[in-house]
Amino acid sequence: MRAVLQRVTSASVTVAGEVVGAIDEPGLLVLLGVTHDDGPEQVAWMARKVRDTRLLRDELSVGDAGAPVLVVSQFTLYGDARKGRRPTWQAAAPGEVSEPVYEAVCRALRDAGTRVETGVFGADMAVALVNDGPVTLLLETPQA
Repeated sequence: MRAVLQRVTSASVTVAGEVVGAIDEPGLLVLLGVTHDDGPEQVAWMARKVRDTRLLRDELSVGDAGAPVLVVSQFTLYGDARKGRRPTWQAAAPGEVSEPVYEAVCRALRDAGTRVETGVFGADMAVALVNDGPVTLLLETPQA
């Protein structure tokens, strides 16, 4: 599993002209990509890292600050453009595999007390954000 974490002062996701998820205070935007062999271990690891990594101002984590998280599914994080001009998406898990994993990460964050907003899985989404810093971090789960 891969995630891009961006420290934001605000962020939102719009689908078909309607805002479906938004945070209007400092927190994190998380772009989340799932690969074929991601499971419960990777879900737990990623949720813990998103919640506990000290990316907010004053070296606080989301858990420390009680900050919100906007989680957006993004299979393109597993795109491979090393050959040719057209990326391949072979490493990205198909929707029927990745959607439950994406939902499990969101649920794990909520179960830990984090306010979670989301996009719409598989939708054509417009993501808006105000990157704070800018601070951006790439996370990748260790594979079993």
